[in-house]
Amino acid sequence: MGRFSIPMMLFMLLCCLAARTEAVYVKYKDPKQPLGARVKDLMSRMTLAEKIGQMVQIERTVATPDAMKKYFIGSVLSGGGSVPAPEASAEAWVNLVNEIQKESLSTRLGIPMIYGIDAVHGHNNVYKATIFPHNVGLGVTRDPQLIKKIGDATALEVRATGIPYVFAPCIAVCRDPRWGRCYESYSEDPKIVQAMTEIIPGLQGDIPANSRKGVPFVAGKQKVAACAKHFVGDGGTTKGIDENNTVINGNGLFSIHMPAYANSISKGVATVMISYSSWNGKKMHANGDLVSGFLKGKLKFKGFVISDWQGIDRITSPPHANYSYSVQAGVSAGIDMIMVPYDFTVFIDELTNQVKNNIIPMSRIDDAVKRILRVKFVMGLFENPLADLSLVSQLGNKEHRELAREAVRKSLVLLKNGKSADKPLLPLPKKTLKILVAGSHADNLGYQCGGWTIEWQGRSGNELTIGTTILNALKNTVDPTTQVVYSENPDAGFVQSNKFSVAIVVVGEPSYAEMYGDSFNLTIPEPGPSTINNVCGAVKCVVVVISGRPVVIQPYLAKIDALVAAWLPGTEGQGVADLLFGDYGFTGKLARTWFKTVDQLPMNIGDSHYDPLFPFGFGLTTKATNT
Repeated sequence: MGRFSIPMMLFMLLCCLAARTEAVYVKYKDPKQPLGARVKDLMSRMTLAEKIGQMVQIERTVATPDAMKKYFIGSVLSGGGSVPAPEASAEAWVNLVNEIQKESLSTRLGIPMIYGIDAVHGHNNVYKATIFPHNVGLGVTRDPQLIKKIGDATALEVRATGIPYVFAPCIAVCRDPRWGRCYESYSEDPKIVQAMTEIIPGLQGDIPANSRKGVPFVAGKQKVAACAKHFVGDGGTTKGIDENNTVINGNGLFSIHMPAYANSISKGVATVMISYSSWNGKKMHANGDLVSGFLKGKLKFKGFVISDWQGIDRITSPPHANYSYSVQAGVSAGIDMIMVPYDFTVFIDELTNQVKNNIIPMSRIDDAVKRILRVKFVMGLFENPLADLSLVSQLGNKEHRELAREAVRKSLVLLKNGKSADKPLLPLPKKTLKILVAGSHADNLGYQCGGWTIEWQGRSGNELTIGTTILNALKNTVDPTTQVVYSENPDAGFVQSNKFSVAIVVVGEPSYAEMYGDSFNLTIPEPGPSTINNVCGAVKCVVVVISGRPVVIQPYLAKIDALVAAWLPGTEGQGVADLLFGDYGFTGKLARTWFKTVDQLPMNIGDSHYDPLFPFGFGLTTKATNT
């Protein structure tokens, strides 16, 4: 009998192992299972607390191990400027994201969290990342393939830091440049904005040919989930006031502000963010007809809908005045994931209470969770929840910087070239005696990049990240024998006494982002106008305007020999010098109307009172000289 005991024991052990394996097999963890089956299986196992946790997005500063595990938090974000450490490396970002993710994976069901960040002109929170021109410049290019390449490069840089989700692109149609977010809009023309949604397959990957309409798509570990924002009408508010009321009839809303959402959904966009603004007095965060009825129903959007930062609080005025109402209104309207950066337990308690008291039906919770899980499965987060360091070299790499430089070249608009058409000033010769470079923005990388760069509102100076200022770009470009003299704000006497061959004056707006960027006068602040007057009154001058929108320029136009709209070009200032000195020709055409006075606003192409300084589509061209 003894000789049968070892094989018998082995047989019994194998039987036990097989039974154990069978017991732990769960359908939702099997990538071979269909997407719908995985979602259904996982949801059947979830408690109400686990479901509501999935609907919550919190700021990384409060994403403690206890918070992630106790509340089953579904998503974490970095707010503008929220970083692991100043000048944090890609490795530091990966470690931050993975540490939070490990807590999510340690929960009963191991549902991975999704980490989100603003990447609105490249990976803009991160030191050393490539900062591309803001959208106001990219719209000028009218080049969807270039925009797609920028999406691809941005996705790689974001993934290099371990992050799989970006709050981009902004597909607002800015109809009034007084709005402080106008630079996040590609154009006043919905057709250009529609064309620029090609950034979505750049970020997410090309949707498969047989894909069902509205189903989100993310093509693996080198791509990110995108977010079309802000639904809908954020670019049409009265007087351009941020978060204000868009007063327009249904035909206007659906012909101007809605078309790019249809394009985004047809390209498989994973998420849509709701706007703080209202439509004809109704807050978008509470607009069930448009969120559930139109976006989810008519457009067949199958990804998840996310609120803006504390967006449901702002359903009431003042914000948070009646929080239980705000929770009910926002979730009932069809918002699936709620960005409650800090006071998330208050939201969780309130929503739980409303579900238990049948104020919000369980079917609404299930719809939200199904959509969130669908995106997570599509992204491959269950198979690859933790990031590695294989892509860290992609952050700010040479190829991406060259792409950004190309984008700068294609986004600049030449508005004036010479006092008369037969005597153009540009392109400038590289070899000349002495060039004056002046202006507050000539040697200021922060101003060049604008808001949403390292910090939420951006900042002045050259210490914020790595890049090339316009001054350094000019110095890199001219002949070694050409003397470049930099004086930020010279007086007229200095200019007259120095016998400069030509002057390049770089002025514009300071950095700003939402709320703080709203402007009713759209003037270039001092010393910009003084610099233009002092320099252009004494020597032939090129004025380069760094701004997030058209600004008041008419009073100075007669003095200026050549005028260039450079928008917010980002870290690659060399692209500006490429055009000024003729290595490439100007090709950009205005994607926004340039007004004469602010009294004309709002004024867009096709308006009956259209009388611009420079019309939509205007832009002089030059040929490359390579001198």
